[in-house]
Amino acid sequence: MGKNKLQRFAENATYEHVVQPDIIEARFQDNPIKGNWRKQMFKNSNPIVVELGCGKGEYTVELARKNPNINYIGVDIKGARLWRGAKTSAEENLKNVAFLRTRIEFITRYFAPDEVDEIWITFPDPQIKPRRAKNRLTHSAFLSRYQQFLKSGSVVHLKTDNLFLHRYTKIVLEHNKIKIVESNEDIYSDKNIKHDLAIKTTYEQIFMNQGFPITYIKFILDKSTKITEPEYDHHELLRNCLPNSTYDSER
Repeated sequence: MGKNKLQRFAENATYEHVVQPDIIEARFQDNPIKGNWRKQMFKNSNPIVVELGCGKGEYTVELARKNPNINYIGVDIKGARLWRGAKTSAEENLKNVAFLRTRIEFITRYFAPDEVDEIWITFPDPQIKPRRAKNRLTHSAFLSRYQQFLKSGSVVHLKTDNLFLHRYTKIVLEHNKIKIVESNEDIYSDKNIKHDLAIKTTYEQIFMNQGFPITYIKFILDKSTKITEPEYDHHELLRNCLPNSTYDSER
């Protein structure tokens, strides 16, 4: 492990707004922070918004800057990456930001029913290969996990440069009759883009410079919806989303 990573892990441990539980324990028991984010971390009753796969925490921090009356929690497994967001929010004394280092498949260990008001999923790994489908953050199994801690009728946002993931997600939502509020395959073609959606991270700018359109889906997740995985032609979907030169390498 690199020296910088070790230094960042050590620095994360000094931040009161960073939760770094034992990953092995998370498989078997709930964390004490579950149900207590407002009381123990934020010390207020404001809404909680969770960003899944937050990376360096740029989106989490910028959302917190723009919306001081909302609490934001960035979640990622890479402690050396979320260190950047933790450090920036500490330096700016942002009291409405926290970070959680964990695998997202264990996310229900950290949030109680109705504890979260909204979710952002920003530029996740699309897990394009069929055998990796269950790891997509908008797979039916993950959406079912989110239902366990989201308030019913809460909004979920997916922002991605990956057209395949965007269209796959839309298939899942339509199959389960989940209300899609907005769907856009090129958000920056709209000059009236909403301010939270207009936040650009470093990686997002790289994707845009490479010519990838940025896509977005906003949908409503109700607790009463039983979510199942749809049947679809994976290769046909992939073929329609990727240039011919890259299709064969992704099969």
